[in-house]
Amino acid sequence: MRIGGLASGMDIDSLVNRLMNAERMPLQKMEQDQTTLTWKRDAFRDVNKSLAELDDMILNMKMGSTYNSKSISSSQEDAVTATGSSSANNGTYNIEVTQLATSAVNISEVGIGFDADKTFAELKAEGGLELTDEQKTFEFMTYKENGDEVKHSYVIEDDESLNDLLKRITDDDNHHVRAIYDSNSEKVIMETTRTGNYNTDENRYLGAEIAFDSTTDSAFLRDVLNLKNGKEVSGEWEPVESGGTDSAFKYNGIDMTSRSNSYELGGVTFQFNDTTTGNGANLTVTNNVEQSHESIMNFVDKYNEVVDKLNGTQQEEKFRDYPPLTDEQKEEMSEREIELWEEKAKSGILRGESAISQGLFSMRSSWYSNVQSDGAFSSLTQVGISTTRNYLDGGKLEVNEQELKDALASDPDSVFKLFSNDSEDEARGVINRLEDALDSTIGQIEQRAGKGTDTLDNYTLGKRMKDLTERIGAFEDRMVQVENRYWSQFSQMEQAIQKMNQQSTMLTNQFSGGGMM
Repeated sequence: MRIGGLASGMDIDSLVNRLMNAERMPLQKMEQDQTTLTWKRDAFRDVNKSLAELDDMILNMKMGSTYNSKSISSSQEDAVTATGSSSANNGTYNIEVTQLATSAVNISEVGIGFDADKTFAELKAEGGLELTDEQKTFEFMTYKENGDEVKHSYVIEDDESLNDLLKRITDDDNHHVRAIYDSNSEKVIMETTRTGNYNTDENRYLGAEIAFDSTTDSAFLRDVLNLKNGKEVSGEWEPVESGGTDSAFKYNGIDMTSRSNSYELGGVTFQFNDTTTGNGANLTVTNNVEQSHESIMNFVDKYNEVVDKLNGTQQEEKFRDYPPLTDEQKEEMSEREIELWEEKAKSGILRGESAISQGLFSMRSSWYSNVQSDGAFSSLTQVGISTTRNYLDGGKLEVNEQELKDALASDPDSVFKLFSNDSEDEARGVINRLEDALDSTIGQIEQRAGKGTDTLDNYTLGKRMKDLTERIGAFEDRMVQVENRYWSQFSQMEQAIQKMNQQSTMLTNQFSGGGMM
């Protein structure tokens, strides 16, 4: 604790504070510069966020389906629907579905008669179920796409329950079989998780998709789970398993099949939901001009929004008389006053930044050059898109929507090539050129302001901020020394004054004593 002024009567503490305020003026300037750098970095990153959002939309603008979107109507939507890629040909297709593809299912003939949650060891101890050595292992077969047989073998563990075993079968990635226990009927259900007929040989396990019989190691399935592969009727064996069928349909009068309830042909994917009635369903494929138009307009709106933002940073007025506030200044102001002050202090913070002005120029230029592809359109003006005449707009786009719709309706492939032709020469589409400009601008801004995960050493503004932090730290250390020096000097002054006062008192006492003698 320092106490000054006892000898001199001066307010030393106040004097030192005033002197230190003068000494700290360079520190205040450095702190304001650091705040400005932080604001500039954040403003740059906010610009990059907008550019990245636009860049994300470019992927959709490169897809042919954006310009050649298809609309497909069905006369029997409950039975057949369809979706079309950009390669789908316009026209009408007739689909007559006579059979849906189904999964194969096999269910226990009778209930299993024991608790499916108890382990096999517990069931044995209770006398409810004791597996024979033959029953402790079992197998079944499934089939590959080409019809080849695949064997699946399991060994039953004493410490697992039937439900555990069935889950192990279901979770096995080596086949397409699901096994579950129905507690209501006390039966086991084994079914395929895919539709279709893969075992096409009816003489092979009666054509079952989940195949086993008395010739295979399947005593557990047959005798414990009461699952049967076939039953004898009038001296003939018939399959017990149901389903496992392919879909059957006619495409424009031609008989066809599919292992699933969908079928892709000529860019059209048909989805079968039910069998058709009468002469089948007529599906009509047309260009979906409205959807394509909406996709392009959404991109144009986002582009104009980004241009507005970047252009605004270059047109904002800069108020040089409004530096960042110090903590002491903020203490004397209301929140609203601070908000208004900082609004002016941040205004124009990116004005004149070449990364943004050059980025705007590159983005604007990407729309101008002709695209020398084999499409019917070589410039955006031919499809109703141009930049505004007002140079203060920064190159925003304006669209004649009817001309754009007409181009999409008459020649969507040429519109696609104009926008997205993937080439490195003069045939490069305008969207690809814009992407090049965006990537370059984003990269330049990242060099200046970095990304959220970057350290200060990885970008230009960060290095300046780090340097300022080090200078501020060194300056504050020096201020401690300066303050100590002032206090030392004032203390020496106080000591000198105190000595003078003591000497003066002594002399006064001596003179006063001599006068009375």
